[in-house]
Amino acid sequence: MTVHFERDDHVVTLTIDRQHKLNALDYPTIDALLAELDRVDSDDGVRAVILTGAGRRAFSAGADIPSLADSIAGGPERALREIVRRGHTLTRRIEEFPKPVIVAVNGLAYGGGCEITEAAPLAIAAEHATFAKPEISLGFPPPFGGSQRLPRHVGRKRGLEMILTGDRIPAARAAEIGLVNTVVPAGQLLDAARDLAARIVRHAPTAVAACLRAVTRGINLPIDEGLAIEAACFAATVPTDGVRNGLRRFLDRSAVSG
Repeated sequence: MTVHFERDDHVVTLTIDRQHKLNALDYPTIDALLAELDRVDSDDGVRAVILTGAGRRAFSAGADIPSLADSIAGGPERALREIVRRGHTLTRRIEEFPKPVIVAVNGLAYGGGCEITEAAPLAIAAEHATFAKPEISLGFPPPFGGSQRLPRHVGRKRGLEMILTGDRIPAARAAEIGLVNTVVPAGQLLDAARDLAARIVRHAPTAVAACLRAVTRGINLPIDEGLAIEAACFAATVPTDGVRNGLRRFLDRSAVSG
């Protein structure tokens, strides 16, 4: 098993475990991640996901190179089917997941590991973590969505510097440019991720899902289209228990304080 599942009340931790390969993403591992995300999605009791890597050396070194080379040897159609479509499916699933996915980067995050970080709505990095887009050294552009997401997150010039050079950046720089939310000592990484998850799951799941949907669907649209999405997401929450209970708590507190 290359993906471990651990549940603590409303929070699930998924751990990529191929330490001998720096948690590289071979096809069975990608498929296992997708299966676990489906499992989490169908469980209403799970309210947040932490995604990390086993050990201290790597979150993920990216795509498994022997698998990738074999697919490329089969020609463009096979490479697109086995590499690009599978990679896009994973990163889109993470990006559009209806529950918050927090990536806890416990070491290097290269290639596909960096692309997963880009796709996730939230990310925390250990101080020793590093990030890189080394695909150009293999002769091709990022195939898991990194050529599109990274420049949108960090800006065109910063994104292109990483993509065109393949150079590593430290965790502090990743936080500075907005690739991760914050950086913590390695020993505090999972606790920090769990604390962030706890600060989210205290709110109504319908509200959390609506916020995720509004931001994810609207972020790259013209403002008027984005506002229409926001309005639709707001309207969908109006008849929910989350709104009724939230308003009741506020009004009860106001009555007591008044």
